[in-house]
Amino acid sequence: MLFFPFLKPCPCMLLFLFFTLFYTSTEAYDPLDPFGNITIKWDIREWTPDGYVAVVTMNNFQQYRHISAPGWSVGWTWAKKEVIWQVMGGQTTEQGDCSKFKGNTPHCCKKDPTVVDLLPGTPYNQQIANCCRGGVLSSWAQDPTNAVSAFQVSVGSAGTTNKTVKLPLNFTLKAPGPGYTCGPAKTVTPTKFTTPDKRRVTQALMTWNVTCTYSQFLAQKTPTCCVSLSSFYNDTIVPCPTCSCGCQGNSAQSGSCVDPRAPRLASVVKGAGNKSITPLVQCTSHMCPIRVHWHIKVNYKEYWRVKVTVTNFNYRMNYSDWNLVVQHPNFDNLTQLFSFNYKSINPYGSINDTAMLWGVKFYNDFLNQAGPNGNVQSELLFRKDDSFMFDKGWGFPRRIYFNGDNCVMPPPDAYPWLPNAGSKLEVSLVSYLTLMIASLVVLVLHAYC
Repeated sequence: MLFFPFLKPCPCMLLFLFFTLFYTSTEAYDPLDPFGNITIKWDIREWTPDGYVAVVTMNNFQQYRHISAPGWSVGWTWAKKEVIWQVMGGQTTEQGDCSKFKGNTPHCCKKDPTVVDLLPGTPYNQQIANCCRGGVLSSWAQDPTNAVSAFQVSVGSAGTTNKTVKLPLNFTLKAPGPGYTCGPAKTVTPTKFTTPDKRRVTQALMTWNVTCTYSQFLAQKTPTCCVSLSSFYNDTIVPCPTCSCGCQGNSAQSGSCVDPRAPRLASVVKGAGNKSITPLVQCTSHMCPIRVHWHIKVNYKEYWRVKVTVTNFNYRMNYSDWNLVVQHPNFDNLTQLFSFNYKSINPYGSINDTAMLWGVKFYNDFLNQAGPNGNVQSELLFRKDDSFMFDKGWGFPRRIYFNGDNCVMPPPDAYPWLPNAGSKLEVSLVSYLTLMIASLVVLVLHAYC
């Protein structure tokens, strides 16, 4: 802690310093995707003698954050004594105690049910539209068609009508781990549905909306990726900062790691299993599951070229449909991209300095787990504009996200500098010292002559 002797300590100041130093924000606001969220829509389609039938739809309005396997799970708490008689396009993880029911047994009797998506290949009579993808939910910018998921529930609650029905409480969304915080359900304008032939429009009897936002801090206590830098004009390779995602000696922070040179590497990795979402990474100085390397490769007369390499150090995770988000002022002049898809993201309106990159389907959209094939790479060709320069690290990105998580960047003073930046300082210093020595010699000679 810093102490300033010219300031008189007071209780208010000490309280302010305490909250400044020890309070960690869990705010889910993302400056590159300020309106990104997952909206859960609960549409009551019909009333039944003892309840209602509802379609629950999840829309992923996040530009670049998606939900990968093993997929989402959504839960809530019933406001009354509701039960779920049937689920289409999904299933609850537990049935609960249904012993008081004679004859027909409900699908779930828990006060706080959790529903998961069904797997691909589910029989058609158990499906509804936008279901059965194993809980995988694409990002809005990457694949809006598959950025929606749905299931249908038949709810039983004796005497329920449009005047007595109660909104579910305490919604939770896991993807598959923590990270999302859901607000309360709110009544909104009923949803309208169009039939497949587009000749008829129907309307939900009631509609509730729940908005869920993501916080990287809630998802994991440490970062999940880091960035390293290099350039053609400097032999220095700037690595990821040490302990970016944890340290080898701190098991509470980093979990476990495996030396890639270990003689029994295959057995260690196989024994660890692939079902856990806790990373098992190669032992490195940064201990990150993912490293993104940005290399300034060539400088042409009117263009300059960058090579981007994404390396997977995680033995427990294959990343399908991965994506990068890169912020750099020259993306407005991106001329050509090799083996990656590209989409401009403009969080600030007309300022085009943010790009989303992802793999080509069936070519490099799948990032293998740690090993010889655990990387993907591409090259970007930029046209120079009036702001172009290599001085002061201008050619390197301002920030990089991998799968929606902000990666740790090297400190600015570690960036590869232009050779002439150092040589100018060295020459000027030598010249200055030479001038000083010459002046002293002249003064001494003048004193004795």
